[in-house]
Amino acid sequence: MANDVKTKPKRSETSETFRFLLKLAVVVLILRSFIFAPFSIPSESMLPRLLIGDYLFVSKWNYGYSRWSLPAGVPLIPGRIFGSTPTRGDVVVFRAPEVLDHDVIKRVIGLPGETIQMRQGTVYLNGKAIPKLRIADFTIPLTANFNAEKCGAPFVDVVANVQICRYPRFRETLPGENGAAGRSYEVLDQAELPDRDDTGLYTIPAGHIFVMGDNRDDSGDSRFPAPQGMGYVPLENVEGKAVVNFFSTDGNAEWLKPWTWVSAARWSRIGEGFERPRRLAEDALRPRTDQPRPL
Repeated sequence: MANDVKTKPKRSETSETFRFLLKLAVVVLILRSFIFAPFSIPSESMLPRLLIGDYLFVSKWNYGYSRWSLPAGVPLIPGRIFGSTPTRGDVVVFRAPEVLDHDVIKRVIGLPGETIQMRQGTVYLNGKAIPKLRIADFTIPLTANFNAEKCGAPFVDVVANVQICRYPRFRETLPGENGAAGRSYEVLDQAELPDRDDTGLYTIPAGHIFVMGDNRDDSGDSRFPAPQGMGYVPLENVEGKAVVNFFSTDGNAEWLKPWTWVSAARWSRIGEGFERPRRLAEDALRPRTDQPRPL
């Protein structure tokens, strides 16, 4: 009796490999666009929280989705869907204005309809000063990706025969709900620089946020129009919220020397999140008279 059961033709190994890679690419695309995406830090504008050579994950669902949620800003999502406004103090990744056209990470300071002004290095939100307390200096060893030139000559120091960078550090505390204290975080203020420490009054338009770098004297942010800074950031340009460091390197690793990948890693920074409790008692307060000379 003839066997009338038909068997499917066997796919080639090349075909199976291609199908697997295609499925993997789709999964990665979905994860990166809508769940988590990795980013690296190339500049010092978010010191002391983020160092050059940090790698972090950004959650993509917090503020909704737009074309900038997709790789290269593919215009498949019209406008913004499932949108919500960031909370003051959130560290967010967003797409810079078209003249710059790259991803940027900053801290949200002002929300739609609010006013911002800098007076003698202090942020005034809706006419009220954000508390700014001097705490222990921020220090970081000079390394391949943060050398003496990046640090600036006035701030280079030596401790135990090791060259370090030393910056004046402060703690800011944003207002919360019902008069309570809100998010607290650390900022650097290197010197009195009029173009960034004393500004006009900014009124944040509807549908936009005002962002600043924690390294206040070395950050192109909403205090400046593009291309010097970012100007007001449209909410539809916000891609996600920084959640955790997953790797960090001091820049001394070499691709052809795998053992240097280990020695160059800053292991203590791995797993460091962005939702920290406010620190008050452990911060040694110092008078703000100990200012370095301007760059």
